[in-house]
Amino acid sequence: MRWTTAGRAAEAPAIRITTARKSVADDQAARVRGYVISMTIRIICFLLAVVTTGYLRWIFVAGALIIPYIAVVFANGGREPTADAPDTLRIGTDRELPSSSDRRAS
Repeated sequence: MRWTTAGRAAEAPAIRITTARKSVADDQAARVRGYVISMTIRIICFLLAVVTTGYLRWIFVAGALIIPYIAVVFANGGREPTADAPDTLRIGTDRELPSSSDRRAS
């Protein structure tokens, strides 16, 4: 149990910043980085399709055609909603404000 400066026990736990989601800028940077890596792999597939022969060429052509679709889907995926609401938004917790009748009784 923690004590406040007024000598009363503090009931609410501290909110940790480690439970916060990534910032929008960090999320977008990660998606752009993944897209650039995918497009680099696509260019390599094109180059290998030109250099190789036989069934390996068709594998590289297929990779060069499929990779853009996958890259765009992941890049446009956006932020996923979290499974839980933050602690400060949960309803029905014991940290509710007292009613006006509770305040008069105190």
